[in-house]
Amino acid sequence: MMKLFRFAIALGLYASVAVAQPPQGPANAKAASPHDLTGYWAAVVTEDWRYRMMTAKAGDYLGINLTQAAQKQADEWDPAKDTAAGNVCKAYGAGGLMRIPTRLHITWAADNVLSVEADAGKQKRLFKFGPAQDAVGAGSLQGVSKARWELQRERPGGPAVNGSLEVITTQLAPGYLRKNGVPYGEGAKLTEYYEMVKEDNGDQYLIIISTLEDPANLTQPVLTSTNFKREPDGKKWDPSDCVAN
Repeated sequence: MMKLFRFAIALGLYASVAVAQPPQGPANAKAASPHDLTGYWAAVVTEDWRYRMMTAKAGDYLGINLTQAAQKQADEWDPAKDTAAGNVCKAYGAGGLMRIPTRLHITWAADNVLSVEADAGKQKRLFKFGPAQDAVGAGSLQGVSKARWELQRERPGGPAVNGSLEVITTQLAPGYLRKNGVPYGEGAKLTEYYEMVKEDNGDQYLIIISTLEDPANLTQPVLTSTNFKREPDGKKWDPSDCVAN
């Protein structure tokens, strides 16, 4: 019930009226941030256990609408072949990384670049705002992520009272939506909204609402909501290498 409550809050924030940062606003994305997303976050896994907490068998892609070609690829998935081909990290690309039970370490790499490190697979994503946006990362597991704040204001031109982070990632290397070889391709587009929820007891949650579109492999977009809980420090931060299964 708590997860559904947070998800409903996140959807409400996403659906509410929001406007992009105006030209006369703060000089950079860090200064414009309506929330402090920096710090350590641990995944909260309350659903899809058999896909997130373990690696399902080849051919198990329940809930994902694949094209015939993608079904064939998923049915034939073999982790030994991925290992032999040097593709042990295919499940750790941006399209599937946040669904792996991982911890995140979020920092500002620069005033217009937000760094999101995942301990699973030792991966790093860079969210680039405004002037920092470029094509560095094209063709990689994490692709190119362009970010902007969607700020909510009580009145036009007034100070931001809330907001969310929109991240659009494209130019990805082919990867897996799930660790058991459910594919997405280089033409995939990942749209994410990062929402902060603070509960009365002081707990803070980061909710990521994502949509993956990939007409070459998916007959319908894949929508997920993934929760992370803020941790007080990095004592449990323990990055690990990619594994193929």
